[in-house]
Amino acid sequence: MKSNYFRTMRNGLSGVAILTASAAFAEPQHGIAMYGEPALPPEFVSLPYANADAPTGGKIVTGEVGGFDSLNPHIRKGRVPWQLRFLAYESLMGRSWDEPFTLYGLLAETVETDSTNLWVEFKLRPEARFSDGSPVTAEDVIWSYETLGTEGHPRYAGTWSKIAKSEITSSGNIRFTFNEPDRELALIMGMRPILKKAQWEGANFEESGLDTIPISSAPYVIDDFEAGRFVSLKRNPDYWGRDVPFRRGTNNIDELRMEFYGDATAMFEAFKAGELNTIRETSSAKWEQQYGFPRVTNGEVVKSEIPHQRPTGMDGFVMNTRRDIFKDWRVREAMLHAFNYEFINEKLNGEGGQPRIASYFHNSVLAMDPGPATGKVAELMEPFKEQLLPGAVEGYSLPESNGSARNRTGIREATRLLEDAGWVVKDGVLTGSDGRPFVFDILLKQGSAEHQSIANIYKEHLERLGIFPTITQVDSAQYRERTDAYNFDMTHFIRGLSLSPGNEQMAYWGSSGVENEGSLNLMGMNSPAAEAMIQKMLTSESQGDYRAAVKALDRILTAGRYVVPLWYSNVSMLAHDANLKFSQELPVYGDWIGFQPDVWWSE
Repeated sequence: MKSNYFRTMRNGLSGVAILTASAAFAEPQHGIAMYGEPALPPEFVSLPYANADAPTGGKIVTGEVGGFDSLNPHIRKGRVPWQLRFLAYESLMGRSWDEPFTLYGLLAETVETDSTNLWVEFKLRPEARFSDGSPVTAEDVIWSYETLGTEGHPRYAGTWSKIAKSEITSSGNIRFTFNEPDRELALIMGMRPILKKAQWEGANFEESGLDTIPISSAPYVIDDFEAGRFVSLKRNPDYWGRDVPFRRGTNNIDELRMEFYGDATAMFEAFKAGELNTIRETSSAKWEQQYGFPRVTNGEVVKSEIPHQRPTGMDGFVMNTRRDIFKDWRVREAMLHAFNYEFINEKLNGEGGQPRIASYFHNSVLAMDPGPATGKVAELMEPFKEQLLPGAVEGYSLPESNGSARNRTGIREATRLLEDAGWVVKDGVLTGSDGRPFVFDILLKQGSAEHQSIANIYKEHLERLGIFPTITQVDSAQYRERTDAYNFDMTHFIRGLSLSPGNEQMAYWGSSGVENEGSLNLMGMNSPAAEAMIQKMLTSESQGDYRAAVKALDRILTAGRYVVPLWYSNVSMLAHDANLKFSQELPVYGDWIGFQPDVWWSE
């Protein structure tokens, strides 16, 4: 079975009229939207892409490459199954994937914010319970936010630093007051995981690993695990929120099990053998050529292609500009010309290949437009025009080759750029004016066979320039340790982006990440212009201004030439047992459906 249903996104980002700042919520509401009003009324039955009558039962068994040594996804220490952050915890509000940034009440019954975007207040549902039956209290909420913001993973610290005051205003009501107006912050505060304060009394939150199984309010609880091998979650039969509209028709699967493997090949063989009953494929060539095994041909397994309209984000090889050799944009541009995308794409993805990621917000309404910046985008970029790299304002596109293995034009242009930057070939080796050779290492995580293949071909192309890079593979623990410390020259990089970018963009591209270890700014970019666009996104009073700021940011990032982009697919490829079903009413973020188990069921 192939799902080919595609819904056209309604009227840009939110599909509703934009409200003026003065018309912002003045009383408690059932939901909140970044711009406009929530699409669903207070009395909605279920999310539009959920099957409210879906049966419960069954099991989903997925595979992961690597291992784990912690069950706490909220701290920096340890390797954690990434799914736990989303499956084992709940937040005050829940996100609708049919609207770019709209939240509806989950643990919170209502949300209220003021017209100046200076505070947000949530009212807890009195029936909300943790898995041990104890009530979720306002004290739990305040403690969770403070602990995550001060002791948790760095991704929480930025938001907490923007909170001037947190207080319980009445029984079950929690208000957060901001340091300064921030339209998005009211929504972000509804999306933090809520922990049980009593469980952590006397415990070291920052050092917790496998010794503490979380008590949370989520539909699933950790039932069993073996470090590095598997984790099993069971649906809580006493889950408090089964009748909350946001939850109807969701979390229908009884057991979710994650099995861990040494590499992707072993994981794929496990799926072919029936040890796993679902797998996400990222290679279109493999999807077409290697999914003809017996379980597919006999109908036991089906191939679902789920379309989406979300931004591509960035997937490629990132250059660490903290390293001297990558500080010069001309060198980075030379690396782009040396990467023979058209040849590599066809070699690995077959005839026709896959489309290339052209910018960070490519494949969406937020992507930069071709050619020079115009209108509001140009106006926003004007104050920074002198400090922006060539192409940011004028227009920038990635180099293209004719697809031949030699890539003469690309190599010729790369040579010119390197010479302009002070690098020349001596005795077959690219050398700087100080006599040092141009050498760097490509760091990869073990088990990434596709990236290893790409890096091997890229290495051959670079050798034609007199550059002889090394390729190093390390296990996931070493990889995280090295990337957290920015101890790499070039590495594979993935940054998923959404149709509602906001505060997280500062964590991705902000200058604080240049020196502070553990940030998501792997390229080490330091751009006042980028930070100004992010600030404009956060303070825009209209959807038009917001979109212009994102388009401007996309130009700055892309013209920065920090990453050698790879390819993307505008469909998600998911193979799964035929008894696993999902609704054909796809949300705007269509492929989010592929992130099981939220609205899946078993027949």
